[in-house]
This record gives sequence, C-alpha cells and structure tokens, in this order.
Amino acid sequence: MSAAPSSLRALLVAGGGIMVYTVMDALMKQLSIDSGAYNAVLWRSIGGAILCGVLFVAVRRPWPVRATLALHIGRGVAAGSSVVLFFWGLARVPMAQGVALTFLAPLIALYLAALFLGETIRRAAIVGSVVASAGVLVIAAGEVQADASTQAVLGSLACVAASILYAGSLILLRRQAQVADPVEVAFFANLVIGGMLLPAAPWLGAMPAGSQLPPLFGAILLNIASVMALAWAYARAEAQVLAPVEYSAFLWAALAGWIVFGETVSPYTVIGALLIVAGCVVAVRRRVPAMQSEAGA
Repeated sequence: MSAAPSSLRALLVAGGGIMVYTVMDALMKQLSIDSGAYNAVLWRSIGGAILCGVLFVAVRRPWPVRATLALHIGRGVAAGSSVVLFFWGLARVPMAQGVALTFLAPLIALYLAALFLGETIRRAAIVGSVVASAGVLVIAAGEVQADASTQAVLGSLACVAASILYAGSLILLRRQAQVADPVEVAFFANLVIGGMLLPAAPWLGAMPAGSQLPPLFGAILLNIASVMALAWAYARAEAQVLAPVEYSAFLWAALAGWIVFGETVSPYTVIGALLIVAGCVVAVRRRVPAMQSEAGA
C-alpha cells in the first residue's frame, strides 16, 4: 500500500525537477544570446563546481578511485560538448523546438548501448526510430515552410548533435550511478566541463557583465536543484515510472519561450514532438512474457 504514495511523491518531485531545469534553460538561452554559449556554460560550470565542491567536502566523500574518475571524465566531456552545442542551438531556435529535438537522446542511447555495451537492438527500437525520424522531418518541414534562416537551421542541427552526445553521457551515467552518489556526480560533472572549457578562455572567454550575474547565479542554483531532485526521485521509483515525466519539458519549454522570448509554437513542432515521443515510447517499451500476463489477468 505504501508503494503507490512513494511512487507518486517521486513522480511529483521528478516533474518539479524537469520544470526547474526548463526554467534554467530559459536563463541559459538568454545568457547564450548575450555572451555566447561558451561563456554561459563556462561560468555556470565553474560556479556549479564551487558549490558542489563545498557539498562534496561537507559530506566527506573519499576521492574516487581511478576507474570511477575515468567515468567522471568521460561523461563530463560528453555532457560538456552536449550542453555547449545545445545552448548554441537554443539561442537560434524556439525553446520548444530545441527541447523537442533533444527527446531523440533516449532512442539514440539504445543504439549506443548496443554498440558499446553489447545490448541487443530489438524490433521495437527500429520501429521507434522510424517514427521518431518522421518527427524530425516534420520539424524540418516546418522550418522550410517558415523559410527559416541559415542560423535557425544550424541551430536545429546543433540540437540534434547535442542529443547524440547526451545519449552517450546517458550510457556512461548508467555505470556512473552504480559507483557514485548524486553529490559526487554533480561535482565532477561541473568540474570536468569547466576544466574542458577553461583552456580556451584566453581567446573565447569574457567576464560576465554585472547584469548577467543574477541570471547566471540562478542558472547555477536551478541546475543543481534539478539534478538533486531527479536523483532523489530515481532512487525511489523505477525509471519506467518516471521516464514519461521527462517529456513534460516540452510544455514548460513552450511556456517559457512564450513568456520570456515571445516565441510561438508552430503546428509542425507540436506534431514533430509527438512523433518523436511516440517513437521513444515504442522503442523503450518491453514485452510482457505470456505466462506473466496470464497470471496477472
């Protein structure tokens, strides 16, 4: 009897985490427009590393062993490349469209898992890929119909590339979560991303203006809050229960884009997003064995 309330609380917390993360996306989009995606991600990562580093020391976590450290570095590089591409693209396309294209990540992760983890690609994954690809084509058709600029097209391509890299980070996260707690994961993610971007600072970096400090600090806090909320939720409910709440990001992105940037969501984006989500749902669903379904009936 207690399992249902627990799952409901986890679902609500996960939904809150997704909403908070989408608000952070809006702040990062504005920062990317003002000073470029590189500077937005650089300073968010440095600030996040400092705050998470304080937590890491406060909870007295031991320094990770070499194998775990390699996982942190690998995922940090993949995630860092992904977020720079995503926010570069998001500065050039409506928020709802950019977020919809990132929904490809769970589907791509299935193929990367087959490539690197030896998992079998099921027929459902292939069908889901076809449906999701149709969704991407619908969104692309919307850009053609709207006579989108070259920058908008490049922004969409950047979001797709970001979803591929994010899928790779999801594969590493599966292994990372088995050997590290959320505080350690968040600390090293920010530390590695900041360390990866910092060498280019003499050429690409710029100190944030005073007016950018409040949204930057807000983005840092919201990013950490979202990570912690999702980690708490996924520790208390199965992934298959919580996965659908990830797609609520589209609604929050559409709302944030409309309120903050005056963006409208085209029918092409809505239909394309629905097809991508449907493709992912088809791809990740698991067939229930006949004996088990009969017993349940």
